[in-house]
Amino acid sequence: MDHILSVVLWTPLAGLLVLLLIPSSKTRAIKIWANIASFIGFLVCLPLVFQFDRTKDFQFVEKADWIPSIGASYHLGIDGFGLLLVVLTGLLGFISILSSWSAITHRLKEYYAYFLVLQVAMLGVFMALDFFLFFVFWDLVLVPMYFIIAIWGGERRVYSAIKFVVYTLVGSILMFLGILTLYFEHIRQFGERTFDIQALMALELSPGVQWWVFWALFIGFAVKVPMFPFHTWLPDAHTEAPTAGSVILAAVLLKMGTYGFLRFSMPLLPEAAKDPQVITVIALLSIIAIVYGALVCLMQRDWKKLVAYSSVSHMGFVTLAMFALNPAGITGSILQQINHGISTGMLFLIVGVVYERRHTRMIAEYGGLLRVMPVFTIVFLIAALSSMGMPPLNGFIGEITILRGVYEVAFSWAFWCVVGIALGGAYLLWLFQRTMLGEIKEINLGLKDLNLREVAYFTPLILWAFWIGIYPKPFFDVLDRPVAQIVERVRPGYYAAHGLPNPLERTAEARIPPPPAAD
Repeated sequence: MDHILSVVLWTPLAGLLVLLLIPSSKTRAIKIWANIASFIGFLVCLPLVFQFDRTKDFQFVEKADWIPSIGASYHLGIDGFGLLLVVLTGLLGFISILSSWSAITHRLKEYYAYFLVLQVAMLGVFMALDFFLFFVFWDLVLVPMYFIIAIWGGERRVYSAIKFVVYTLVGSILMFLGILTLYFEHIRQFGERTFDIQALMALELSPGVQWWVFWALFIGFAVKVPMFPFHTWLPDAHTEAPTAGSVILAAVLLKMGTYGFLRFSMPLLPEAAKDPQVITVIALLSIIAIVYGALVCLMQRDWKKLVAYSSVSHMGFVTLAMFALNPAGITGSILQQINHGISTGMLFLIVGVVYERRHTRMIAEYGGLLRVMPVFTIVFLIAALSSMGMPPLNGFIGEITILRGVYEVAFSWAFWCVVGIALGGAYLLWLFQRTMLGEIKEINLGLKDLNLREVAYFTPLILWAFWIGIYPKPFFDVLDRPVAQIVERVRPGYYAAHGLPNPLERTAEARIPPPPAAD
């Protein structure tokens, strides 16, 4: 199908245009249409899965002039990494809207409108092959997310929303300065105005320029991940956002930062990416995040804040593994991004279920819920086991792949990963024990178990978790080529030097050129 990426990208916007025609007084019609539009948005992603060819590079490519005077173009395309993130975004976008059915009771039309705009922006980030177009979608995400938190969030919603925007905007400004440096370097070297990512790959940049641009991009991406010490906006935003906002923040928005590292920082700036000092700094920050995030979880009294800090710890694994700069590390990093979206998305939905029934997130207010909510308890147990990396669930595959990759670099990296995994198991099991087991409070005896709608939005996430945990081969296959592109760009000849088959040799020529020879 021609223009399939444009169809996927703009379907939520088409749903928004219809939504605007529905009178605000018809709340049920608004809910039904918003759910239909988001479900269609997910369905149109599925042809990408069935038509994807894992032996090729960027696919479903579309390119048209957009702002010719500055060289910006409407350029879309996805590889295996982008494919997984687009499907994750489509599914979690639908689940987030479905989970809002009874949770949101005022200003419904605006609420669903912001979510559909957010869906377009997130998809655009993962599809854009033009740096200027990418930046537009990157910043567009801020607008609907700000209003979702500020209007439908908790008591400190305005503070949390402003903090989220300020942190991200500061990072975005520095990131854009890095983008402009690449843009003007391309004009200087080739006399051509372009933001095209593949064209920028041909730049010959001095180590000093690469160093400056890398750290400029790093701030923008690190804030979004968020890496320690840029993480302080995350617990506030997660805690104060409505359930669906927390789900989409954890499952999709955090991946924009790690996507940026893998799509732009490493391929465009290979010398800086493999600089020992750079790797040391990022490894140190990642290890601090792994351990610090897990320890803070063990001290939490607020159920939602515990899950929020768990993201700091889990994303530390992701950033550490990607800078192992080997196939196992980068593959594990990407797979763990998908796993985090699945498991943490489920955990935030779980918090939302009990909050709707009790209107409190304090862990001490619960206990013994197994007696009155057995189906809910089973779902919570699966989500917890997925998050802590127990077989046969998805987290196990991601963590074991990451451990293999980081062990190849340094035993100390693997050691701290194991510490983080052990602490993760501790705080999740402790949370499960305090809320699901033991004596039940009298006030909780009347709590209702999951209804059909709630079972419906948990089911695809559970099935996906078991699929990756039991049969991960299709996911490794689809990631082979994009991972090899990154590895060979940063460490040319890696596969040959280690006696490994190079996935790029399945076709005549890789699309990303090797880095320019050092002077």
